[in-house]
Amino acid sequence: MHWPDFCNHRKWGKNIGSRAYAGCAELNDVYCYAEKVPSTNLNDTFEDSYIEHATLYVPDASINLYKAAKPWNNFKEIVGLNGTSMQKCEKPIISYENGLLKFASATDGVEFVADITDTDIKKHYDATISLTATYSISVYATRTGYDNSDVATATLCRITQEPQTEGITNGVAQIPANAVLIQSEGGIVKVEGIDDGTPVVIYTPDGKLSGSAVCRNGAALVGTSIQPGNVAIVKVGDKYVKVAVF
Repeated sequence: MHWPDFCNHRKWGKNIGSRAYAGCAELNDVYCYAEKVPSTNLNDTFEDSYIEHATLYVPDASINLYKAAKPWNNFKEIVGLNGTSMQKCEKPIISYENGLLKFASATDGVEFVADITDTDIKKHYDATISLTATYSISVYATRTGYDNSDVATATLCRITQEPQTEGITNGVAQIPANAVLIQSEGGIVKVEGIDDGTPVVIYTPDGKLSGSAVCRNGAALVGTSIQPGNVAIVKVGDKYVKVAVF
């Protein structure tokens, strides 16, 4: 689907309304002539439009502005209206070691823009609270004169080593645990930081088995048929973790 007049300031103003392009499942090429990135409803302006498979054309001088703004940066590719396409930063590699979360890119001189959320940081009203200590991580690399990299994602969680020893002593919770990093790409789920011999099993959200492996040399690689953009349930030992598949 081709939208030659899409997002022209003279026609649309500086804001695109809620659900303006929701449900446009065959959207392929989007042309936006606004040099200043228009504001949108982040949740539903492009809902169910699959913009991750579409190309966005914007003024050449504004390419990086769109690449840094949501939901525009969800487009598969952002190129200049005059055909400008800058060299792209290499996708970051995420690792975790000795209490430090680390990012690396094969492109020299990049900065990393990361978004890390903790599922436990919220208000609770129940008498019993289940703590997961699970962090969702997304990061991309950026450098002046380059296109932003693809977004790398991972899930960092803690797997209890000896649940029977859990307790609180002198007001301090005692929970021995391993920091486990879970990443997925190209249908492969990689689990790092677990003990050798630990089984890792992948399920679909409705409980169907999708793959399994046993940790070797500190990591387990599990092939899965779960399609990108969907959720997988990863069982590491006796703990279940929900992750997005990419």
